[in-house]
Amino acid sequence: MSKLVSRFLVLLALCLQTACAERPGPDVLQSPAASASGARTVTIYVATTRERDPEDTRAFSSGRAAQVSYVEYKISIPPAHKPGNIEWPTRRVDPAKDFAVTAYRELGLTDFAKEVAKPINGTPRDVGVFVHGFNTNFQESLFRMAQMTADANIDGGASVLFAWPSEGQLSGYISDKDAVTYSRDQLAGLLSMLAKMRTRGDVTVIGHSMGGWLTTEALRQLRLAGKNDVLARLHVILAAPDIDVDVFRAQVEVIGPLSQPMTILVSRDDLALRASEFLTGERPRIGKLDVNDPRVEEATKKAGIQIVDISELDAPDDMKHGRFFEMATLYPKLSSMNQSKSGLRQTGAFVLNAVGATLSSPFVLAGKVVGAGQ
Repeated sequence: MSKLVSRFLVLLALCLQTACAERPGPDVLQSPAASASGARTVTIYVATTRERDPEDTRAFSSGRAAQVSYVEYKISIPPAHKPGNIEWPTRRVDPAKDFAVTAYRELGLTDFAKEVAKPINGTPRDVGVFVHGFNTNFQESLFRMAQMTADANIDGGASVLFAWPSEGQLSGYISDKDAVTYSRDQLAGLLSMLAKMRTRGDVTVIGHSMGGWLTTEALRQLRLAGKNDVLARLHVILAAPDIDVDVFRAQVEVIGPLSQPMTILVSRDDLALRASEFLTGERPRIGKLDVNDPRVEEATKKAGIQIVDISELDAPDDMKHGRFFEMATLYPKLSSMNQSKSGLRQTGAFVLNAVGATLSSPFVLAGKVVGAGQ
């Protein structure tokens, strides 16, 4: 009985958090009357399988579109922005205090490709793609991408949001699973296009939560289609992926090792994934794997995958599902570490040191603790 009660409490906590939180509507996408001194502007390119909101031409609904839409948003970040946070407008958009859309432009496929690949001062651009997770409306995914872009402080890079038609509701879990399946062809097509552009280095793809399942499905599809050249250019990061462990094992068997190891960011105390396990009949999720388990270490090395426990990072949400959003501020250190053989290119299981932005083996850390106690 106690186990049943604990499951119920997890779901109840999730329901209360969602019900009590005020969700941003399309009105936050309207431009303010004037800009703010000291605000920083970031550009977000969007490829979306959502239908356009019939009441707001700048927004997109949870409807499933027959064709992909391509849009460019310029978003100003307030001078007093706190890293990891989104300063949402309350009544009217105030760029001195809030995230604010300062410009909006619809693009065709050709113009979208040209803008994303446009060199900066003759130098090819880095490209990052973000695939959002479950229970996320369009404006939440857009502003989250803006937050990560601003906090990572990447000069000259191109930030691309792939927005799939999530219901943006807790009750839409099953519908969202169908929506990501509906969108996998389009994500595979987007990654193919970006990988073939003249950009700098790898194309980084980040799939969060249920967006991780969509990302791995797109990778699987690319491998089955024989697009090995596309996969060779991708650096894939799955953050708190909401993927059944057995399903992921089957996906990886098809995808195979990537030129740069796939990185999985996990937290054992992720309550959102705990709720997902309950909803799916106690099926364990990849995003809750224990890096201290020797079997996990062995499996990741065999599959050519890296798994990193990020539990040291502060969680911006009560469900501890959004720790990854705090990692943007660590990007410069992590990027430098990625160039070395002792950094992010390693396979196996690791723990992220949030202060030093370094990776350590959990088994080495455990050994140090044991030695200190003797």
